[in-house]
Order: sequence, then C-alpha cells, then structure tokens
Amino acid sequence: MSKVRHDWTKEEILEIYNRPLMELLYDAATIHRKQHNPNEIQVSTLLSIKTGGCSEDCGYCPQAARYHTDIDGNDLMSVSQVKAQALRAKSSGSSRVCMGAAWRNVKDGPEFDQVLEMVRTINKLDMEVCCTLGMVTENQAKRLSEAGLYAYNHNLDTSEDYYKDVISTRAFEDRIDTIENVRKTNVTVCSGGIIGMGEKLEDRAGMLVALSSLNPQPESTPINALVPVEGTPMEDIKPIEIWEMIRMVATTRIVLPETQVRLSAGRTEMSREGQAMCFFAGANSIFAGDKLLTTPNPDVNEDMEMFKTLGLNPQKPFKKSTQPQTVEAEDSKLNSLGEKPKWTRPDHKIERNEAAKAKAKA
Repeated sequence: MSKVRHDWTKEEILEIYNRPLMELLYDAATIHRKQHNPNEIQVSTLLSIKTGGCSEDCGYCPQAARYHTDIDGNDLMSVSQVKAQALRAKSSGSSRVCMGAAWRNVKDGPEFDQVLEMVRTINKLDMEVCCTLGMVTENQAKRLSEAGLYAYNHNLDTSEDYYKDVISTRAFEDRIDTIENVRKTNVTVCSGGIIGMGEKLEDRAGMLVALSSLNPQPESTPINALVPVEGTPMEDIKPIEIWEMIRMVATTRIVLPETQVRLSAGRTEMSREGQAMCFFAGANSIFAGDKLLTTPNPDVNEDMEMFKTLGLNPQKPFKKSTQPQTVEAEDSKLNSLGEKPKWTRPDHKIERNEAAKAKAKA
C-alpha cells in the first residue's frame, strides 16, 4: 500500500476512510514512516501579498469582492516588505514562504514582474518559495520557474462533482490545466482542498481520486477545514469535528504516500491532542504565523511549544527537492507575451452565492 498509484477508485478510498479509526491510524502511520521522517514537520509561512477584491465567487472565501466580509484589503506589497516578512518567517523556523494574491489569474505586466522579483529575493534567502496567484499560462509558469520558484499552489478545493456547488466563475478543468502548465517546468505542485463545505464523503473521496490521478502526484497537499466567515455564502455551516480531519489526513496519507500532507486552515479550532493525532496519521507540514491570508492561525510560538512537547523538528529547506537557480530579470530569456487567455466562465448560478451577493449589496 505504500506504492504510488494513479488508479484509485472512489469506492476504494471510501473503504479506507470508513475503517475503524485505530486500524486507519495504524495503516496511515505505517506508510508515513516508510516514506517520511515521522519526527520532521515542514513549516511554511503564508503571506497575503495582495488582499481582497477578487472577482471570483468561491463560496468559502472572504476575499471575493462580491461578498461583504469586512476584511482589510491591500494593494500588492513591495519587494522590500515581502523580504522583511520572509526574514521574520525564517527566524521563526519556517523553511518556505507561500505568497498569495487575490487574483483570478496572472496577468502579464508590472505587477507580475514585481512578483517575479519577490520570488528571486526570497530564493536568494535560501528559503523555498511558493506562490498561489490563480490560473497561470505555460509561459507565466516558466517565468516563475526561471525566477527561482520552488512550488506553485492551486487547490482543486473539492471533487469535480461538488465543485459546481462551490464556485461558478471558473471550471474545475481550469484548475487541472493550470497544474499541467506548472508541470511543464521544474516547479513542484501544491494542491489540495477543503473539507466541511457541506460536501458528502463521496466528494472527499472524489477529490482524492483527482489528486491521485495526477502524474506525478502533487509534492504537497494542503487539507483545510472550512473556517466559516461572516458575509460569505458558507457563514452558517457548522465546523467539522476533529475526527473528520484526522480521518481525512490519514486517508490522504495512504492515497498519496510520497506527498507532504499539510495540516492547514482550521487549526485554531483543534486541540494539541487533535493536531498530534493528525501528525501521527501522516500530516507532516503546517502553516505557521498568526494569520492564513485572512483567517486566524495559531501563534508561531505556540506551534514551537507543541513541537517541543511532541519531539518534532522543523524540516530544513530543500529537503525534498534541490534549490532552484535564480535568473535575474536582465538575464531572462523569457519575455512577457501579453497573453489574454480565455479561462472558463461557466454560466450556472449557485443559489447561496447569489444570496450572499445580494446581502452584500443591501
């Protein structure tokens, strides 16, 4: 079971998910120890370099411009601001900086050029650099790779079947296409999803089928628990219980044996004991810092205390893949193509998303 498979079925994954918990934990932990150092945790810091104003209608997201969520938006940060935050993260034990911009897709121009300079700057600090900027073309992915990007995050969010009940402004296939564009470079892929959005267990299994079918499978998979935010369409959804997160982490570890599984959003609602069970089940990465883009996260000092209690150590950078070379802007062999790709805009409506939009207007 520790071999990488790309032919998992939904029925097989559901059988794993629904095993007696102790049996599930044992199986997942056994695979985890074969593939990873169980006492190492990869620590990432997530930095929102451009907050709010997104044109998408993702039902879980407080950064969508159409919802009223009282978040403090900001324009694109400067390179010097990002460098200062990266140095702070490095001193706190993070090996990776993940930069997120609330964009539907990357657009060639001065802002993207600025992001490329951020990537160069952080890579030269000997830290892994990850970006999540929305959809990207092949040329844009190559320019990010040339600048020294280590990973690109583009979550599938949920199963292809349930996706249409969460987002109506882009298609599931757009996400697959973006991942395929990244795979045409040396950049690693980070892709996962969110549980607790009202989906069925079959949808959680369906998301893992989609992730496991990617060849190669993602090097990193974040498993998020929905954090309901007032003003979003999902504001009234009851948070999931810790047992659901433990089962999802364990199942992900079995289905994606070589992938780093990141315990992501929702950790503020988890006890240390609950997080410890997730680590035992195969989670070996977390986001550190007091905020994940716009939602709360445990303080980094609390995480370091938890690591000490559990005997865990932060993973050094570039443990899983070699450090990329950075090509300076003046030496770049890749030019902006001024692309205007026609990413999908489905024509269906999601009732709860429309209701939240109307409430925001009121």
